[in-house]
Amino acid sequence: MSQENRNKLVMQTAIIAIVVNSALFIGKYIAGVQTDSVALIADAWHTLSDSISSVILLVGMWFAKKPADKEHPFGHGRIELIVTLFIGFLLLLISINFFIESYDKFLNHEVVHYSRFAIIITIVSLVIKEGLAQYSFNIGNKSDSQALKADGWHHRSDAITSLIILIGIFAAPYVWWIDILLGFLVSLVILYTAFDIIKEAISSIIGETADQKLDTEIKNICKNTLNKDVQVHHIHLHNYGVHKEVTFHICLPDAMSIKQAHDISNSLELAVYKQLNIVATIHIDPENECCE
Repeated sequence: MSQENRNKLVMQTAIIAIVVNSALFIGKYIAGVQTDSVALIADAWHTLSDSISSVILLVGMWFAKKPADKEHPFGHGRIELIVTLFIGFLLLLISINFFIESYDKFLNHEVVHYSRFAIIITIVSLVIKEGLAQYSFNIGNKSDSQALKADGWHHRSDAITSLIILIGIFAAPYVWWIDILLGFLVSLVILYTAFDIIKEAISSIIGETADQKLDTEIKNICKNTLNKDVQVHHIHLHNYGVHKEVTFHICLPDAMSIKQAHDISNSLELAVYKQLNIVATIHIDPENECCE
Protein backbone atom coordinates (compact mmCIF):
# COMPACT_ATOMS: atom_id res chain seq x y z
CA MET A 1 0.00 0.00 0.00
CA SER A 2 1.35 3.41 -0.97
CA GLN A 3 2.02 6.08 1.65
CA GLU A 4 -0.71 8.29 0.12
CA ASN A 5 -3.37 5.56 0.21
CA ARG A 6 -2.35 4.58 3.73
CA ASN A 7 -2.72 8.12 5.04
CA LYS A 8 -6.05 8.53 3.25
CA LEU A 9 -7.47 5.36 4.83
CA VAL A 10 -6.28 6.24 8.32
CA MET A 11 -7.60 9.79 8.15
CA GLN A 12 -10.94 8.66 6.72
CA THR A 13 -11.34 6.16 9.56
CA ALA A 14 -10.46 8.80 12.16
CA ILE A 15 -13.03 11.28 10.76
CA ILE A 16 -15.79 8.63 10.82
CA ALA A 17 -14.88 7.83 14.43
CA ILE A 18 -15.01 11.50 15.46
CA VAL A 19 -18.52 12.00 14.02
CA VAL A 20 -19.97 8.77 15.42
CA ASN A 21 -18.38 9.09 18.86
CA SER A 22 -19.48 12.70 19.26
CA ALA A 23 -23.09 11.69 18.56
CA LEU A 24 -22.87 8.75 20.99
CA PHE A 25 -21.35 10.98 23.67
CA ILE A 26 -24.33 13.34 23.52
CA GLY A 27 -26.80 10.46 23.82
CA LYS A 28 -24.96 8.73 26.67
CA TYR A 29 -24.37 11.94 28.58
CA ILE A 30 -28.05 12.91 28.41
CA ALA A 31 -29.04 9.43 29.62
CA GLY A 32 -26.46 9.60 32.41
CA VAL A 33 -27.61 13.01 33.62
CA GLN A 34 -31.28 11.97 33.50
CA THR A 35 -30.61 8.97 35.72
CA ASP A 36 -27.66 10.43 37.71
CA SER A 37 -25.66 7.34 36.75
CA VAL A 38 -21.90 7.52 37.30
CA ALA A 39 -21.46 4.45 35.07
CA LEU A 40 -23.32 6.01 32.12
CA ILE A 41 -21.60 9.39 32.52
CA ALA A 42 -18.22 7.63 32.77
CA ASP A 43 -19.06 5.65 29.64
CA ALA A 44 -20.07 8.90 27.91
CA TRP A 45 -16.72 10.53 28.67
CA HIS A 46 -14.98 7.31 27.64
CA THR A 47 -16.75 7.67 24.29
CA LEU A 48 -15.81 11.35 24.01
CA SER A 49 -12.20 10.40 24.69
CA ASP A 50 -12.47 8.24 21.54
CA SER A 51 -13.25 11.40 19.59
CA ILE A 52 -10.38 13.23 21.24
CA SER A 53 -7.97 10.38 20.49
CA SER A 54 -9.13 10.37 16.85
CA VAL A 55 -8.44 14.12 16.64
CA ILE A 56 -4.98 13.47 18.11
CA LEU A 57 -4.56 10.68 15.56
CA LEU A 58 -5.34 13.07 12.70
CA VAL A 59 -2.82 15.60 14.03
CA GLY A 60 -0.25 12.83 14.44
CA MET A 61 -0.86 11.58 10.90
CA TRP A 62 -0.39 15.09 9.53
CA PHE A 63 3.07 15.30 11.11
CA ALA A 64 3.96 11.65 10.45
CA LYS A 65 3.43 11.94 6.68
CA LYS A 66 6.20 14.55 6.42
CA PRO A 67 9.11 13.10 4.39
CA ALA A 68 12.56 12.43 5.77
CA ASP A 69 14.86 15.42 6.05
CA LYS A 70 18.43 16.19 7.13
CA GLU A 71 17.55 16.26 10.84
CA HIS A 72 15.25 13.21 10.64
CA PRO A 73 16.74 10.77 8.10
CA PHE A 74 14.25 8.02 9.03
CA GLY A 75 11.20 10.23 8.51
CA HIS A 76 8.64 11.35 11.08
CA GLY A 77 6.69 8.09 11.42
CA ARG A 78 7.39 7.66 15.13
CA ILE A 79 5.12 10.63 15.80
CA GLU A 80 2.35 8.04 15.36
CA LEU A 81 3.78 6.10 18.30
CA ILE A 82 3.90 9.28 20.39
CA VAL A 83 0.24 9.90 19.49
CA THR A 84 -0.53 6.36 20.62
CA LEU A 85 1.07 7.17 23.99
CA PHE A 86 -1.14 10.26 24.32
CA ILE A 87 -4.21 8.09 23.72
CA GLY A 88 -3.07 5.65 26.39
CA PHE A 89 -2.38 8.34 29.01
CA LEU A 90 -5.72 10.01 28.22
CA LEU A 91 -7.47 6.72 29.02
CA LEU A 92 -5.44 6.37 32.20
CA LEU A 93 -6.62 9.74 33.51
CA ILE A 94 -10.25 8.97 32.66
CA SER A 95 -10.03 5.64 34.50
CA ILE A 96 -8.65 7.22 37.70
CA ASN A 97 -11.28 9.97 37.65
CA PHE A 98 -14.27 7.65 37.46
CA PHE A 99 -12.85 5.23 40.00
CA ILE A 100 -12.82 8.13 42.46
CA GLU A 101 -16.37 9.17 41.49
CA SER A 102 -17.67 5.64 42.00
CA TYR A 103 -16.08 5.49 45.43
CA ASP A 104 -17.71 8.79 46.42
CA LYS A 105 -21.15 7.51 45.35
CA PHE A 106 -20.61 4.35 47.39
CA LEU A 107 -19.83 6.41 50.49
CA ASN A 108 -23.00 8.47 49.93
CA HIS A 109 -25.15 5.36 49.33
CA GLU A 110 -26.58 6.76 46.05
CA VAL A 111 -29.23 4.70 44.20
CA VAL A 112 -29.81 4.93 40.41
CA HIS A 113 -32.99 4.21 38.40
CA TYR A 114 -32.32 3.72 34.70
CA SER A 115 -34.68 5.09 32.01
CA ARG A 116 -35.83 3.42 28.78
CA PHE A 117 -33.69 5.91 26.85
CA ALA A 118 -30.64 4.75 28.83
CA ILE A 119 -31.32 1.15 27.76
CA ILE A 120 -31.74 2.11 24.08
CA ILE A 121 -28.63 4.30 23.89
CA THR A 122 -26.55 1.60 25.61
CA ILE A 123 -27.64 -1.06 23.10
CA VAL A 124 -27.03 1.29 20.17
CA SER A 125 -23.59 2.16 21.57
CA LEU A 126 -22.66 -1.49 22.00
CA VAL A 127 -23.45 -2.34 18.37
CA ILE A 128 -21.91 0.78 16.82
CA LYS A 129 -18.72 0.72 18.93
CA GLU A 130 -17.99 -2.91 18.14
CA GLY A 131 -18.56 -2.09 14.46
CA LEU A 132 -16.09 0.81 14.71
CA ALA A 133 -13.58 -1.44 16.47
CA GLN A 134 -13.74 -4.05 13.70
CA TYR A 135 -13.43 -1.35 11.05
CA SER A 136 -10.43 0.26 12.78
CA PHE A 137 -8.69 -3.12 13.22
CA ASN A 138 -9.26 -3.93 9.55
CA ILE A 139 -7.93 -0.60 8.25
CA GLY A 140 -5.15 -0.63 10.87
CA ASN A 141 -3.94 -4.01 9.62
CA LYS A 142 -4.15 -2.94 5.98
CA SER A 143 -2.26 0.29 6.62
CA ASP A 144 0.01 -1.14 9.35
CA SER A 145 -0.93 1.79 11.62
CA GLN A 146 -0.32 1.16 15.33
CA ALA A 147 -2.18 4.33 16.28
CA LEU A 148 -5.28 3.17 14.37
CA LYS A 149 -5.10 -0.27 15.98
CA ALA A 150 -4.88 1.45 19.37
CA ASP A 151 -7.95 3.48 18.42
CA GLY A 152 -9.67 0.18 17.58
CA TRP A 153 -8.99 -1.14 21.08
CA HIS A 154 -10.33 2.11 22.42
CA HIS A 155 -13.61 1.43 20.54
CA ARG A 156 -13.60 -2.20 21.71
CA SER A 157 -13.19 -1.19 25.35
CA ASP A 158 -16.16 1.18 24.95
CA ALA A 159 -18.26 -1.66 23.52
CA ILE A 160 -17.30 -3.87 26.48
CA THR A 161 -18.27 -1.20 28.98
CA SER A 162 -21.61 -0.74 27.21
CA LEU A 163 -22.23 -4.48 27.53
CA ILE A 164 -21.34 -4.39 31.23
CA ILE A 165 -23.68 -1.45 31.79
CA LEU A 166 -26.50 -3.14 29.86
CA ILE A 167 -26.26 -6.19 32.12
CA GLY A 168 -26.20 -3.94 35.16
CA ILE A 169 -29.26 -1.98 34.02
CA PHE A 170 -31.41 -5.10 34.18
CA ALA A 171 -29.97 -6.00 37.59
CA ALA A 172 -30.52 -2.50 39.00
CA PRO A 173 -34.01 -3.12 40.48
CA TYR A 174 -32.55 -5.85 42.69
CA VAL A 175 -29.15 -4.41 43.69
CA TRP A 176 -28.93 -0.78 44.91
CA TRP A 177 -25.19 -0.53 44.45
CA ILE A 178 -25.07 -1.93 40.89
CA ASP A 179 -24.33 1.46 39.27
CA ILE A 180 -21.41 1.98 41.65
CA LEU A 181 -20.07 -1.47 40.83
CA LEU A 182 -20.46 -0.73 37.13
CA GLY A 183 -18.55 2.52 37.61
CA PHE A 184 -15.67 0.58 39.17
CA LEU A 185 -15.76 -2.04 36.40
CA VAL A 186 -15.80 0.59 33.63
CA SER A 187 -12.81 2.35 35.17
CA LEU A 188 -10.93 -0.98 35.40
CA VAL A 189 -11.66 -1.82 31.75
CA ILE A 190 -10.40 1.61 30.72
CA LEU A 191 -7.33 1.19 32.94
CA TYR A 192 -6.47 -2.19 31.38
CA THR A 193 -6.85 -0.76 27.87
CA ALA A 194 -4.65 2.23 28.75
CA PHE A 195 -1.80 0.10 30.10
CA ASP A 196 -1.98 -2.23 27.09
CA ILE A 197 -1.78 0.67 24.62
CA ILE A 198 1.03 2.42 26.53
CA LYS A 199 3.02 -0.81 26.85
CA GLU A 200 2.82 -1.57 23.11
CA ALA A 201 3.79 1.97 22.08
CA ILE A 202 6.75 2.10 24.49
CA SER A 203 7.94 -1.32 23.30
CA SER A 204 8.00 -0.09 19.68
CA ILE A 205 9.79 3.14 20.58
CA ILE A 206 12.44 1.31 22.61
CA GLY A 207 12.94 -1.25 19.83
CA GLU A 208 12.07 -4.92 19.65
CA THR A 209 13.12 -8.13 17.99
CA ALA A 210 11.32 -9.37 14.88
CA ASP A 211 8.26 -11.52 15.57
CA GLN A 212 8.10 -15.13 14.41
CA LYS A 213 6.19 -14.24 11.23
CA LEU A 214 8.74 -11.66 10.07
CA ASP A 215 11.61 -13.92 11.12
CA THR A 216 10.27 -16.74 8.93
CA GLU A 217 9.51 -14.42 5.99
CA ILE A 218 13.04 -13.00 5.92
CA LYS A 219 14.65 -16.44 6.14
CA ASN A 220 12.44 -17.74 3.32
CA ILE A 221 13.19 -14.70 1.12
CA CYS A 222 16.94 -15.22 1.57
CA LYS A 223 16.72 -18.95 0.91
CA ASN A 224 14.50 -18.57 -2.18
CA THR A 225 16.56 -15.69 -3.62
CA LEU A 226 19.89 -17.54 -3.35
CA ASN A 227 18.54 -21.11 -3.62
CA LYS A 228 20.52 -22.05 -0.54
CA ASP A 229 20.50 -21.53 3.23
CA VAL A 230 22.78 -18.70 4.38
CA GLN A 231 21.97 -19.19 8.08
CA VAL A 232 20.12 -15.94 8.69
CA HIS A 233 20.37 -14.84 12.32
CA HIS A 234 20.35 -11.80 14.66
CA ILE A 235 17.22 -10.31 13.04
CA HIS A 236 16.36 -6.94 14.60
CA LEU A 237 13.47 -4.68 13.59
CA HIS A 238 13.64 -0.87 13.77
CA ASN A 239 10.13 0.59 13.65
CA TYR A 240 9.67 4.20 12.49
CA GLY A 241 5.93 3.98 11.93
CA VAL A 242 5.25 3.67 8.20
CA HIS A 243 9.02 3.32 7.60
CA LYS A 244 10.66 0.13 8.91
CA GLU A 245 14.23 -1.11 8.79
CA VAL A 246 15.60 -4.53 9.61
CA THR A 247 19.16 -5.67 10.27
CA PHE A 248 20.35 -9.27 10.18
CA HIS A 249 23.41 -11.46 9.71
CA ILE A 250 24.09 -14.07 7.00
CA CYS A 251 26.90 -16.60 6.64
CA LEU A 252 28.97 -16.80 3.45
CA PRO A 253 32.07 -18.86 2.50
CA ASP A 254 35.35 -17.61 3.95
CA ALA A 255 37.08 -17.56 0.55
CA MET A 256 34.35 -15.49 -1.19
CA SER A 257 35.51 -12.14 -2.54
CA ILE A 258 34.23 -8.86 -1.12
CA LYS A 259 32.59 -8.09 -4.49
CA GLN A 260 30.69 -11.41 -4.50
CA ALA A 261 29.57 -10.97 -0.89
CA HIS A 262 28.50 -7.39 -1.64
CA ASP A 263 26.43 -8.46 -4.65
CA ILE A 264 24.71 -11.18 -2.61
CA SER A 265 23.82 -8.82 0.24
CA ASN A 266 22.52 -6.25 -2.27
CA SER A 267 20.28 -8.84 -3.95
CA LEU A 268 18.86 -9.90 -0.57
CA GLU A 269 18.26 -6.31 0.55
CA LEU A 270 16.39 -5.62 -2.70
CA ALA A 271 14.29 -8.79 -2.34
CA VAL A 272 13.33 -7.93 1.25
CA TYR A 273 12.31 -4.41 0.24
CA LYS A 274 10.25 -5.57 -2.75
CA GLN A 275 8.39 -8.27 -0.82
CA LEU A 276 8.04 -6.69 2.65
CA ASN A 277 8.52 -2.95 2.00
CA ILE A 278 11.23 -2.96 4.70
CA VAL A 279 14.73 -1.51 4.24
CA ALA A 280 17.32 -4.18 5.12
CA THR A 281 20.94 -3.85 6.21
CA ILE A 282 22.94 -7.08 6.18
CA HIS A 283 26.06 -8.03 8.14
CA ILE A 284 28.17 -10.85 6.66
CA ASP A 285 29.82 -13.51 8.85
CA PRO A 286 32.36 -16.10 7.65
CA GLU A 287 30.83 -19.58 7.58
CA ASN A 288 33.44 -21.10 9.91
CA GLU A 289 32.33 -18.67 12.67
CA CYS A 290 28.57 -19.09 12.14
CA CYS A 291 26.26 -21.05 14.36
CA GLU A 292 22.45 -21.17 14.53
